[in-house]
Amino acid sequence: METGFRKWVIVVTIITSTIIELIDTTIVNVSINTMSGNLGASLEDTAWVITSYAIANVIVIPMTSFLAEKIGRKQYYIGSILLFTLASALCGFSTNLWELVAFRFLQGIGGGALLSTSQAILFETFAPKERSTAAGIFSLGIIIGPSVGPVLGGYIIDNLSWQWIFYVNIPIGLMAAFLSYAYLRPSKASTDKRSIDWLGIFLLTAGVGSLQVVLERGETDDWFSASYIVVLSILSVISLALLIWWELKIEFPVINLRVLKSTTLSISALMTFVLGFCLFSAIFVFPLYAQRIIGYTAFQTGMMMLPGTLMAALVSPFLGKILQSGVRPQYIIITGFLFSAIFGFMMSGSNLETGSAYFFIPLIFRGLGNALLIVPLTALAVSELKPHEIPQGAALNNMMRQMGGSFGIALINTYIAHRAAANRTALITHVTPGDPITQQRMQAIINNLVAHGSNYYKAMQQAIAALENTVVRQTYLLSYMNAFLLLAILNATCIPLVLVTIKKRKVIKAGKVEVSDAH
Repeated sequence: METGFRKWVIVVTIITSTIIELIDTTIVNVSINTMSGNLGASLEDTAWVITSYAIANVIVIPMTSFLAEKIGRKQYYIGSILLFTLASALCGFSTNLWELVAFRFLQGIGGGALLSTSQAILFETFAPKERSTAAGIFSLGIIIGPSVGPVLGGYIIDNLSWQWIFYVNIPIGLMAAFLSYAYLRPSKASTDKRSIDWLGIFLLTAGVGSLQVVLERGETDDWFSASYIVVLSILSVISLALLIWWELKIEFPVINLRVLKSTTLSISALMTFVLGFCLFSAIFVFPLYAQRIIGYTAFQTGMMMLPGTLMAALVSPFLGKILQSGVRPQYIIITGFLFSAIFGFMMSGSNLETGSAYFFIPLIFRGLGNALLIVPLTALAVSELKPHEIPQGAALNNMMRQMGGSFGIALINTYIAHRAAANRTALITHVTPGDPITQQRMQAIINNLVAHGSNYYKAMQQAIAALENTVVRQTYLLSYMNAFLLLAILNATCIPLVLVTIKKRKVIKAGKVEVSDAH
């Protein structure tokens, strides 16, 4: 526990580190189009810049508790900041896509360690009675980071070059490392001689990494018609099955799956996965939709998301105190999923004529929904665990959120591509030479072009190109609408899961009935 100036310097340092780590999960989203063009890569390949970072987060988060204890929390934390900062510089210096993907993975290793270790340090900085305040402050970082990313990324893309979305981390990272060195209390490495679960780490990396490649590249390469997709699918299934068996077998696993005996934790972990899926997918899809379909700049797109972020920032610090006052987390969680579902349903009703004013309300719902889910879901997840199980339960829950985000970006990208093919097929059946409306539109375009000096043959080619452009825009409009609707449905389906944990269980003991809350 800290007091006075030291306490608040630590708080600012921790929150800054958390925010820059999470900013980097989404700051790339608004620059995907620019990166794709500058690096000469497809949009699907460039999405690996996002997913490689998320995969690294997923892999390292469950290891952080053990590594921090083994190395010493202060040393591990500062080392993670420096790794994150160095990798950021290397990302900016990258000359091709796959260099960038590799350095982003390294950046994610440092960043994922920051996320879990920051939470532990923040909780130790506050007195036990102030832990709810600490939880609210930490959730503020979780919400602000991903949401500010598109704003900052948009400004940088519009005014500088994409490399600067990585260079901005360098001074912030160096300052955070210096303040951590100066103000964090020294921590000794553990003398515990227990061995590192290297097999568990390998199986986790192989299983999650292989599955991510399958999800990311499956649609592009026609799924199981590609031999490497078949091989990686088999590797993923075998690795994850062996991981579960091994982690339940050994005494000191890298992921303590035994805590999932708690039904509440299991359900909460599933809902946290959906939260991560929808949180990161929405921040991935909306910038692409706003820029590619509506025609906004990267900065305009980021600014549209800012009011929802500010609303979430206003609500988050109070959630811990609300929970501490006795309000059951389930009621807040239901409201959070409801607001998130409303965002998806409203977005699925927009069209090519939709103005920026329309997006204000759904984006407010998105911000509030996320704010109402992060802290209460964590509180619900660990509510039935014994004190010594809480760190593992919280780490598992954090991992599920990041895994949901990692899989979400890959799956939503695949889903949009799949829906685009289906929607295009449905649209072009109505765009035929024999269709009167198509003929009328074609002739109107040709007449307009001829009137402005074009010859008839060239005008006809331009009219066909214009019609194709319209079909493409409508195709992707429908596909993005389908994606938003999918996110709405996923959020809505979590509400019955919350209701399961609200039900009171009757416990028959010693001939009498006792009532215990399943929270």
